[in-house]
Amino acid sequence: MKQLRLLLKVLKETHTFKIILIFMAFFFVCAFIFWFREPEITTFTDALWYCYAVVTTVGFGDIVVHTHLARILSVILSVYAVVIIAIFTGVVVNFFMKMIQMKEKETITALLDKLEHLPEMSQEELKELSEQVKKYHAKKKK
Repeated sequence: MKQLRLLLKVLKETHTFKIILIFMAFFFVCAFIFWFREPEITTFTDALWYCYAVVTTVGFGDIVVHTHLARILSVILSVYAVVIIAIFTGVVVNFFMKMIQMKEKETITALLDKLEHLPEMSQEELKELSEQVKKYHAKKKK
């Protein structure tokens, strides 16, 4: 849950959330235009279905547009979707990479803290610290 909140925060800070909302608005506007301008699309749900097929680049073929406006909007919508997916993917991957770096930094900080108190540690604590260093070193070699 904490990570989901952090991801939403990252989406807001990078303005990706706004970009996705603008895309969704464009998606629905295109659906309305297709509904009103295309003779084969008779319901709004058919228009949404067609937009979905365009955005996902699946292209089921059950609905085909015929007007030039609809074809141009279909191309714009599909290119826009590819850009949005790329942006979203980049932000999510960057988020997870930062999470990994933060956890690694916390581990290193805890290890350095223990090293500062080395003379005060018992034999068991020293063995435990030695094992942690070995694990960290093995992980870094990979």
